[in-house]
Amino acid sequence: MENSQYNASNIRVLKGLEPVRLRPGMYIGSTSERGLHHLVYEVVDNSVDEALAGRCDYIKITIDKDNIVTVEDDGSGIPIEKHPETGKSTLETVLTVLHAGGKFDDKAYKVSGGLHGVGVSVVNALSEYLIAEVKREGHIFRMTFERGKATSDLEIIGDTKETGTKISFKADGEIFDTTVYDNKTLADRFREMAFLNKSVRLIFEDRREDKTVEFKYDGGIKEFVEYLNRNKTPIFEEIPYFEGMQESTEVEIAFQYTDGYSENILSFANNIYTVEGGTHLSGFRSALTRSINDYARKYKLLKENEDNLQGEDAREGITAIISVKITEPQFEGQTKGKLGNGEVRGAVDAFFSEHMGNFLEENPKIAKQIIQKALASRRAREAARKARDLTRKRSILDSTTLPGKLADCQSTDLGENEIFIVEGNSAGGSAKGGRDNRIQAILPLRGKIMNVEKANLDRILNYEEIKSMITAFGTGIGKEFDLSKLRYGKIIIMTDADVDGAHIRTLLLTFFYRYMKPLIDEGHVFIAQPPLYKVSSGKNERYCYTDKELEEIVKSWNTDNYKIQRYKGLGEMNADQLWETTMDPEHRVLLQVYEKEDSQMSTDATFSMLMGEKVEPRREFIEENAQYVENLDV
Repeated sequence: MENSQYNASNIRVLKGLEPVRLRPGMYIGSTSERGLHHLVYEVVDNSVDEALAGRCDYIKITIDKDNIVTVEDDGSGIPIEKHPETGKSTLETVLTVLHAGGKFDDKAYKVSGGLHGVGVSVVNALSEYLIAEVKREGHIFRMTFERGKATSDLEIIGDTKETGTKISFKADGEIFDTTVYDNKTLADRFREMAFLNKSVRLIFEDRREDKTVEFKYDGGIKEFVEYLNRNKTPIFEEIPYFEGMQESTEVEIAFQYTDGYSENILSFANNIYTVEGGTHLSGFRSALTRSINDYARKYKLLKENEDNLQGEDAREGITAIISVKITEPQFEGQTKGKLGNGEVRGAVDAFFSEHMGNFLEENPKIAKQIIQKALASRRAREAARKARDLTRKRSILDSTTLPGKLADCQSTDLGENEIFIVEGNSAGGSAKGGRDNRIQAILPLRGKIMNVEKANLDRILNYEEIKSMITAFGTGIGKEFDLSKLRYGKIIIMTDADVDGAHIRTLLLTFFYRYMKPLIDEGHVFIAQPPLYKVSSGKNERYCYTDKELEEIVKSWNTDNYKIQRYKGLGEMNADQLWETTMDPEHRVLLQVYEKEDSQMSTDATFSMLMGEKVEPRREFIEENAQYVENLDV
């Protein structure tokens, strides 16, 4: 464009909520399923903020069969009088003006969550329609909107002595990839909100599935820890819980140690899950390590010539919730992944140091159990370090010395190369014979790998099949993991389509999730989908991947003269068949492994349940989910 053509007419001025509809990702993160669910959270957050202010103790969320969401509370109701700046009702102002709300000073809300104060107006902008009803000042007020614009005046539709707000909205199909809500995702979030606000009752009614659940936890985050550890074995029954004010920060902390090896620490600021942690988490960690070391030194549980326990030793096996509420939270990034308030670090550190120190003094038996757990962690950590040092000297973990069983590929371009993890020599032989050796590497494993949920890093690093994978991938493991050293763009788990194959997949995924999680986070892990059947009739041959597909094909052929071959193992296919059905990039089906956004808590709990010591929760899970599993050989 020439300068002469660039003038005032080229400058577009966006009015009202237009910027939200033009760039929705800037306000809700994405227009995927995650963004869709964020709409619900924003409206519920407003009701929770009323609860935090002491004006609400009942919140009901309803989804009808058309995926219309209604959120109703018994709070004070959004004000309806004329706003002095806009000249419109306050209700219309809150719903149609960005950054209009009661959260920009501490008069209406001392603490609040929500999306930087723009929540409900953003929901309005991204909804096909929205209906707001307010009970206030003896009346029921109503106003309607379409795609962020008012379609009715504020009107009185009835009288009442109650107060509260009711928002109903239908997400805009022109904006979102899907407008169908996931019941489990929402239920998990509402459960979390109830844990974090022990005075609040949340009722979730999903009319699509005829399900209603109620969440109310008088024990708050103490019950949250108990819930997270329901599939684990605690080393002591008590769940220490501390709450109080430290300077201007309201702090709540609950924790419990289990006999596991993973730490599970969840941090929240003003009810918002800070997935990347932040200053509150840093304060907790430093206070925990220091308190344990101070106690161990005082009572000579650490010898004089011994080094202090490290943070990772003090945290092994811990489940903890840190919840802070502050007047002006500073979140890093639009999605509020990390708390940045510097003063909160010192506040949490001082608060927890005092309470943890007192708790250890008053509970010497538990204190000794915690320190013994930390000492065992240190011994395993030091043994693992020695094992790594030894293997490096032998060049076993050096990416230039690859495992002998690996059939490597020629390409080093992560945009095209891939490695198949297969179980057994038979399947490995077919895969090696059928592959495209320019871009496809094959790593056969012998049998089922160890269950890393029940082992420390020392044992894991001494397990040959795991060492082979670490070496082949080139990234290292755990704290030393370096994604930049990854040797293959796709890591593909290729196992038999039976119960044993499913078990091997779960073992591998547990290992990746616990010790190589960036592989999953960055989209490098896949699951191959081998066919279950080969059906033939005369010269016609088809491979079927589900029972339903087999049924449809046989029905479409309209003949009784057909043969069905059931593949129970990859080794039953020759090299050409395995290539054609499962490995050929042009025709195969791959499932990408990813963690659903906002589901870290449930993912951790699922791995603990599937791979942990307790049998009963695992049995219940299988019974509840068996209906969703196709082609399960028992």
